[in-house]
Amino acid sequence: MLSKSEVIALCRAEHGDPFSVLGMHLDTKGRLWVRTLQTGARSVSVIDAETGQPVLELQQRKIDVLGEFSGFFEGSLLGREKPFNYRLRVVWPGGVQEMEDPYRFSTVLGELDVWLLAEGSHLRPFERLGAHVREIDGVMGTAFAVWAPDAQRVSVVGDFNSWDGRRHPMRLRRECGVWEIFLPGVEEGARYKYEIRANGHVLPLKADPYGFAAELRPSTASIVTRLPQAASRTTIAAGSRFDKPIAIYEVHLGSWRRADDGGFPDWQRISETLIPYVSELGFTHIELLPISEHPFDGSWGYQPLGLYSPTARFGTPQGFCNFVAACHAAGIELIIDWVPAHFPSDEHGLARFDGRPLYEHADPREGMHQDWGTLIYNFGRREVFNYLVGNALFWIEHYGIDGLRVDAVASMLYRDYSRAEGEWIPNIYGGRENLEAVHFLRRMNEVLGQECPGTATYAEESTAWPSVSRPPSMGGLGFHYKWNMGWMHDVLDYMTHDPVHRRYHHNQLTFGLLYAFTENFVLPLSHDEVVHGKGSLLSKMSGDYWQKFANLRTLYGFMWAHPGKKLLFMGGEFGQWNEWNDAGSLDWSLRDFPQHEGVRNLIRDLNKFYRQTPALYEIDFEPAGFEWISANDSDNSVIAFLRHGKDRSRAVVCVCNFTPVVRHGYRIGVPGPGAYRERINTDSEYYGGSNVGNAFGYVAAEQIPAHGREWSVSLTLPPLAALYFEWEH
Repeated sequence: MLSKSEVIALCRAEHGDPFSVLGMHLDTKGRLWVRTLQTGARSVSVIDAETGQPVLELQQRKIDVLGEFSGFFEGSLLGREKPFNYRLRVVWPGGVQEMEDPYRFSTVLGELDVWLLAEGSHLRPFERLGAHVREIDGVMGTAFAVWAPDAQRVSVVGDFNSWDGRRHPMRLRRECGVWEIFLPGVEEGARYKYEIRANGHVLPLKADPYGFAAELRPSTASIVTRLPQAASRTTIAAGSRFDKPIAIYEVHLGSWRRADDGGFPDWQRISETLIPYVSELGFTHIELLPISEHPFDGSWGYQPLGLYSPTARFGTPQGFCNFVAACHAAGIELIIDWVPAHFPSDEHGLARFDGRPLYEHADPREGMHQDWGTLIYNFGRREVFNYLVGNALFWIEHYGIDGLRVDAVASMLYRDYSRAEGEWIPNIYGGRENLEAVHFLRRMNEVLGQECPGTATYAEESTAWPSVSRPPSMGGLGFHYKWNMGWMHDVLDYMTHDPVHRRYHHNQLTFGLLYAFTENFVLPLSHDEVVHGKGSLLSKMSGDYWQKFANLRTLYGFMWAHPGKKLLFMGGEFGQWNEWNDAGSLDWSLRDFPQHEGVRNLIRDLNKFYRQTPALYEIDFEPAGFEWISANDSDNSVIAFLRHGKDRSRAVVCVCNFTPVVRHGYRIGVPGPGAYRERINTDSEYYGGSNVGNAFGYVAAEQIPAHGREWSVSLTLPPLAALYFEWEH
């Protein structure tokens, strides 16, 4: 018979090892005991699972606990020497229920899993931790496992047990700090959380760090969901192929196009509208701002709490899986914004998960972001390291994502990021580099490269950290691409200047070529440039109404010809006039105006020409892919350059005039004799321009030296325009 103190501990949900007493056990005298806690039950009987016959009626220990009888039942079996399969028949005030006893089942985690989880080397921890619908001993149910090494007790609570933490306390696997239990009969769709007792008191209920689905905010429960299975593909992702064209359309799903009722669209509606739109414009990739579950709409997903759960705002995990498959069917690859740099401190999340800092650092000088008021992952803790690396792999393998854009990499790399002297802790060598974060990023990229070849990773890294897009074997971080923040800032600043003054800022156009081949760059005109008072891209441009559009078109022409892959935030493709508002849709009515639709036509044609012209993408990251013709004509604010592919006879000439002055007879040197066909003119009337150009779209090379070349062409340069010429010979 169980001692009174242990019964009271069970009934108060304070027992640290419920599996040692609940269920069926042999005592030292060889007798079988069955014990169960069924608060509120009138009686409990033990049923032989094979015969279906009752073999024992358990007795309730009538101990007064918190003003009521304990609900603890126990009894011993005579004539039985070995444990056997059984069920419990419980008589409640409202009826009779026959159930499986969770405490008759053995461990959920295998010994190898326990070893790997403790070591922090489990490649796919999500296959064991979290909630998994499975069959054990012929019984269907859900296996729950959660890492909480400092907890005194952990219980699963949910729809299935009236959210009562006394009903299903879990077993602690001390070797790895994981609590586990198998709950028969709990099905897919059940809502649940973890009730954790730590430091002598019960914490606010916690969502599952490995939950695969969650309720729509403001509700915060996790939802039992089977691991999604990505659809098989007929093509291999090309994002990691540096010799392929990449034009990325960046999207915040909550404000691209709202549903008819003003709410969020579901994945089916998004598939039916977004994918054809992007395909028609010729983008090769869609990048979604973070879609992991997050509590606050206004964070745009950059403060996630459910890294393993697609947000419920747009539907179910399977709906997202279907969306990814629809992208692939349309020939579009999908990148998601991934946020391993920080997480918010909401009480249902990871903060002080088991009563102490677990996922985060204990010292705020290491564990608190000054800018965002969020917590920083403890990358040096092997279980946290494993949680994040596993999450990167999870999105690729189970949803079929083609790439991850990793947010705020700079904040991870430096211990003194946005901190004053004395507000940060140096590394073991006394430096400012976050060595643990560096190790994490390298390992994450290595794992994806080994397990999911073809997957691409993109670093939003805004400093001069070396070799971001070089392999770890070469001392790099292992990313495929790095956002070129320097180019973006320089060029956008240049475009704000009145053309009269641009001659004094000419180096902002050319400086980027001094370092263009030190990394594999993406040229980003992202969401960050059209919020927080910065205005839209169109509103940044200098000049009157017509000039603003002409400047924007010139910017796009320059960008699509410049070395580096392309990224444009939604709305930029038709000249969104107002600053981005995440609480509503884009201003789609602007497409009714010719100037706005002209910008959209230009983006479509730029993408088309870009994708069909190897000179613009094939050797983006080597000096051989770019050649200056004229970099120094600051007086006229004109630049001219060549782009080359592997076949140098298929060169493309790009000339940009950044003043509103038409320049006749402007001579530039060219690679050789032949005709140069005008393929893109951003001043075309089709794009809303003044339609100045070169007669019949062809210019013939003349054997007149210019810019150190034997052959040259004489051009008419439209006002505020970019021109592309293809060499035909």
